[in-house]
Amino acid sequence: MEKSTQIKFETPDQGEETARADLYGLLAALFYTPPSPELLQTLRSSAVTGEGVLGQAWTDMVNMANQLDAQTISDEYAQLFIGTGKPEILLYGSYYLSGFLMEKPLAVLRSDLQQLGLQRADQVMETEDHIASLCEVMRYLIASEDILQANLGTQKQFFSTHLQSWAGDLCGTIIVHPQARFYAALAQLTKTFLEVEAQSFDME
Repeated sequence: MEKSTQIKFETPDQGEETARADLYGLLAALFYTPPSPELLQTLRSSAVTGEGVLGQAWTDMVNMANQLDAQTISDEYAQLFIGTGKPEILLYGSYYLSGFLMEKPLAVLRSDLQQLGLQRADQVMETEDHIASLCEVMRYLIASEDILQANLGTQKQFFSTHLQSWAGDLCGTIIVHPQARFYAALAQLTKTFLEVEAQSFDME
């Protein structure tokens, strides 16, 4: 997505909104491509905490990052999400919402992105309904200085329409896949985080 920035890791005192934006950014990076050695090292050295369901999910992912080397994680990504022919697991919202790729949910998403002034960058090969792209949009909506975009109403609408409606099913598929290790942990973190987000939006 255009208007994106490089993913940054902030200290805990930066505030809840920065933490939300950073986690969405991290999920976007990890679902889009296998982690670089630098990103993997950052994950391995991250502080862990078992407090709460989200803290436990984070700890489990960090622990898995410490158990596997970069090549093993890269191979797992290729096996699950690339493969030969049709991937074993598709990462696109249209598939989960309609049963097919490039269907009406993608057209609705593109219309909503246009209203937000966002569009896919030329170098991005994946369609806008890829889980990584949607997480990046959420990161942008939280971090944007545009008050018309960086408000809870806009975030909630985009989240409920384009993420909450299918991402849990994707995460469940990854979690139970017999070859998923790092990405099972990532999927559990994603599922837990999105559940926390949904609860928070419902309380507003």
